[in-house]
Amino acid sequence: MTRVFLADAILLERKALRLLLLDMNMEIAGEAGDWSTALAHVPNCHTDMLVIDSGLLPRDPHAALDELRRACPNLLVIVLISHLEARHQAALTVGADMFISKGEIPGRVAEHLRAAAGKTLN
Repeated sequence: MTRVFLADAILLERKALRLLLLDMNMEIAGEAGDWSTALAHVPNCHTDMLVIDSGLLPRDPHAALDELRRACPNLLVIVLISHLEARHQAALTVGADMFISKGEIPGRVAEHLRAAAGKTLN
């Protein structure tokens, strides 16, 4: 079973993601509403996948994700995006494994997450 850590400042969005993931038979390893909490807890949760809102990442997302990957080298990082400026998205591209648009319908989000989960199991 894929263990997922959710990180989103908006509780309603986390709740929707949690329900979607549980419906997909994935396990919720933990949740956070800010980057520092996620960084503190993800390495201790034996997490396969981090689903994080792009707005939670610090000003230098590449450095932040590098720090996380040093603690969790096999972690799959899924970044939820809305509309980002090109420079910010380029910085994220270096450290993220996949992007999912917040504008996607739940079925498409589930497809993306299943594809990502398949990568963690291989």
